[in-house]
Amino acid sequence: MPRIDLSFLLLGAACLICGVCLGIYMGINQDFQLSPVHAHLNLVGWASLALFGVIYRAFPELLASRLARVHFWLAAPSALAFPLGVYFAAIHHQPGLAIVASLLWLAGAIVFFISAARLATLGGAIGER
Repeated sequence: MPRIDLSFLLLGAACLICGVCLGIYMGINQDFQLSPVHAHLNLVGWASLALFGVIYRAFPELLASRLARVHFWLAAPSALAFPLGVYFAAIHHQPGLAIVASLLWLAGAIVFFISAARLATLGGAIGER
């Protein structure tokens, strides 16, 4: 995967479209029981993935690390599975997928933190170029 930054952005944009469609569906039907799914699509999917893409684009040093690939392969599937897991937890009272996805998301967040911390300690503070 040569362009992790763009992969994050494209996946984030796909989550945005799904989140907006779900929001419109809920609004039209005046049924908001899927609000937690909508929120996770927009926050974990759109906002977080797009922000990761922008950060990787702004700091190419982060892209050079193997941790960027590890981060993507933890964050991407968990960002897709998390809203689905929230759906199963809220509607079917089956929280297993939400639990697994949240733990994978946490692992990705930790990998991202390690990568950013390495950049801060090895190459000066983030933001200083």
